Amino acid sequence: MTASPHPETSAGAAEPRPAPASPAGAPPGPDDPRSRRFLRRVAVLATFGGLLFGYDTGVISGALPFMQFDQRPLTPLEEGTVVSSLLIGAALGSFLGGRIADRRGRRGLIGALAVVFFVAAIGCAFAPTIAVMIAARFVLGLAVGGASVTVPMYLAELSPAARRGRIVTQNELMIVSGQLAAFAVNAVLAALVPEHAAVWRWMLVVASLPAVVLFFGMLVVPESPRWLILHGRFAEGVAVLRRIRAEDQAEREAEEIRRHDERAVRTPLLRELAVPWIRRVFVIGLGIAMVQQLTGVNSIMYYGVQILQKSGFDQQGALIGQIANGVISVLATFVGIALLGRMGQRPLLITGLIGTTTSLLLVGGASALLAGSPALPFVVLTLTVTFLAFQQGAVSPVTWLMLAEIFPARIRGAAFGLAALILWLTNFLVGFLFPQLVDGLGISPTFFLFAVVGVGAVVFVARCLPETRGRSLETLEAELRERYSR
Repeated sequence: MTASPHPETSAGAAEPRPAPASPAGAPPGPDDPRSRRFLRRVAVLATFGGLLFGYDTGVISGALPFMQFDQRPLTPLEEGTVVSSLLIGAALGSFLGGRIADRRGRRGLIGALAVVFFVAAIGCAFAPTIAVMIAARFVLGLAVGGASVTVPMYLAELSPAARRGRIVTQNELMIVSGQLAAFAVNAVLAALVPEHAAVWRWMLVVASLPAVVLFFGMLVVPESPRWLILHGRFAEGVAVLRRIRAEDQAEREAEEIRRHDERAVRTPLLRELAVPWIRRVFVIGLGIAMVQQLTGVNSIMYYGVQILQKSGFDQQGALIGQIANGVISVLATFVGIALLGRMGQRPLLITGLIGTTTSLLLVGGASALLAGSPALPFVVLTLTVTFLAFQQGAVSPVTWLMLAEIFPARIRGAAFGLAALILWLTNFLVGFLFPQLVDGLGISPTFFLFAVVGVGAVVFVARCLPETRGRSLETLEAELRERYSR
């Protein structure tokens, strides 16, 4: 049976209205400072899953140049395998994550993922052989993939409709913040103990600390009200809603969720995909997921230090340069969150893809035309920073938000999980093939190849992507049914 629908707040619920001041002890309204503080606290604690996602995917760029087993550096094939083993795990973890979260609850799964994050980080840091490292990275990927689906789902179901986009995309901010933290830790440790053979192990073990915060944080936050109501725990769901809505709004939203659940006919995902309009929407969702990775963003996140070294920086300079990539990712995400409130998702995504594709083209051109020039490393760093400004300010936030919005309610859990599976498998291909492409073709042809793929991504989004901004989930579903049933 298809997992229960999981998205955001109850679809079609009335937009939250400012509530009158509540007397002492009364439930806070949606704009009451208490409800905002509560949501902020929940979001911060839950998005430690995003912080771990970012740190564990970003730390490898600084650890790889130091990583050795049997007193020898890794080959390009081994580098690709170490990087991509996490991505295979993430693909499986994301696919299973939505289903487990629908059966066992969002909060419980995030807490369990915190344990997996901790154990796997320790396993990576103390891996005695490359085989153990690959296995530990795979297990770490299970947690990364599960968090990539479950954390946005959990935040969306707690958020008021008017603030859903802003709150959900805070997870993207924590992802890039985790990557920045990884780049900074890499540079500091490399500077403090540059000749120490185990410095890369210290880089990896730091990831165990946020996992502890995430685990204990999940003990003090509530379960998703939507999940509680859809699993027959109506009173508990209403109690959670009363902490983040005005009382009358909480009652209406709870009834909306229950009525929607009663109307939904649950059938297997494959049977739903036999319906032409649902199949078209599902294919578009898969396309969005692939586009986000085919920009080549994780070639820079995973191999940024090597790219900067090949352009002319020494090792410490490349590690410091990677911090600039992390800083611009964080700043651009702040800008992207603000733009989501002013621009539609579709034009923002198109703008981001044009920017990333142009940056890739320029990186390839600069690497070819300025080879050997002392200016080349600084030009490449400037262009990778520009690339990440467009990627993290537009492409990535819109991707995760639209994947949470676009699928019909009755298949949203299963469809989101499958789309995330495709996203992570595409990520795997990029992570696995990039060092071998660079080794076989060189930097310039590799980035030209990514630029060609980027042009195709722009065409796909411009021709196929619907606009979702300003619509309730049920209104959006009705529009997509009408549009793609013709």
